[in-house]
Amino acid sequence: MEALYGDDTVKQTDASRTYYRAYWRLLPLLLICYLVAYLDRVNVGFAKLEMLDALHFDDAIYGLGAGIFFAGYFFFEVPSNLIMRKVGARKWIARIMLTWGVISAATVLVKTPTMFYIARFLLGAAEAGFAPAIMYLLTLWFPARYRGRAMSIYVMGAPLAFVVGGPISGYILHAAAGSKMLAPWQWLFLIEAIPAVVLAFIVLAFLDDDPARSRWITEEERHLVLAEVRAENASKIDHSSVRAFLGNRKLWEFCGIFFCLIMGLYALGFWMPSLIKRSGVIDPLSIGLYSAIPNIFAALALYLSNRSADRTGARRVHFALFMVIGAAGLATSMWLSAGPIVTVLFLSVAAAGVYSCIALFWALPTSMFVGASVAAALAFINSVGNIAGFVSPYLVGMLNVMLGRADVDMYVISAFLILGAAAAMRLPKSLDDR
Repeated sequence: MEALYGDDTVKQTDASRTYYRAYWRLLPLLLICYLVAYLDRVNVGFAKLEMLDALHFDDAIYGLGAGIFFAGYFFFEVPSNLIMRKVGARKWIARIMLTWGVISAATVLVKTPTMFYIARFLLGAAEAGFAPAIMYLLTLWFPARYRGRAMSIYVMGAPLAFVVGGPISGYILHAAAGSKMLAPWQWLFLIEAIPAVVLAFIVLAFLDDDPARSRWITEEERHLVLAEVRAENASKIDHSSVRAFLGNRKLWEFCGIFFCLIMGLYALGFWMPSLIKRSGVIDPLSIGLYSAIPNIFAALALYLSNRSADRTGARRVHFALFMVIGAAGLATSMWLSAGPIVTVLFLSVAAAGVYSCIALFWALPTSMFVGASVAAALAFINSVGNIAGFVSPYLVGMLNVMLGRADVDMYVISAFLILGAAAAMRLPKSLDDR
């Protein structure tokens, strides 16, 4: 018995060592890629501070343009991920990053609402498949007990995009105020597109598609990872037909829950600079610095919440709890409306709750689907759920114009977060054990 226990302990130690090596090899690059993706997706929130006056847009035009990004996402997400399965994650992620970098830079040419809508739609089409491709890659490298932490590190790029990008975006707008070559908002789009283009070539050179084709792990480590992931996948769902896939009720429940999460995520992402400005902060650089604070709290909460979920296995409960925390923080920031300090404090609570739920959510469907089904499920859920990325900013902008106030819309967004929490608790309890 002791000998067996000793052998198991050695195997666990070898496995931990292998997966921690994989963490350090894959996740820093993936985190930076997601940071840049998120920055290029939501820097329009900072550009809005000057873009609207320069081009004579109102909040409704901005909200529609910010949201139409996700129409491109919706139409091209699943096809993109199916292509990725054939050509490999490394080449496809590099292609995605190169394309969206070029299109993001081309936003400097926007002069009319129609051009703004087209630029945002094409940016969404270019980025479609990026997040599901990376999440699919993580399912090939990490079993469930390591995957939650891996996903939390990867999606930490979202709040870090504001920690890094907020002050940088504010500084670009501040420093370019006197430029005669381009307007400050144009410099913002141009400069912040460059990292995506550079990273495309780095991904092509350094990323590995899966353990079977990796160039840096030993043969023993390769067999360990492949065997463990294969054994875990044996109990998951792998649909044999499109009808069976689309007929799975849990798939649609995941879509609805993710929709509610995205309603809150992009309400924060697209409107946080405006909410901070509304609290009494005028200078773009100061707005950028203030906006970094909620996202620092979000990055810490994201890692700790997902580590706790991995340790306890209670993923549904963690997800529902942090959705409620996000709703409470967002609603309270509007209800009190007492200057920048109080606003940023409760936006920090909201960001900590909402951003923590990103990785907590993706640990749920990846615990249920396998093979081609997991790639298709991730893309489908991301595609359908991200319709909220269109609905959220457009709804907020429309309500702002119709009602002339910026609090009712955030109460509506908070209600969506509560609804998503309730729906998550209706998922099978067995998901907590995987």
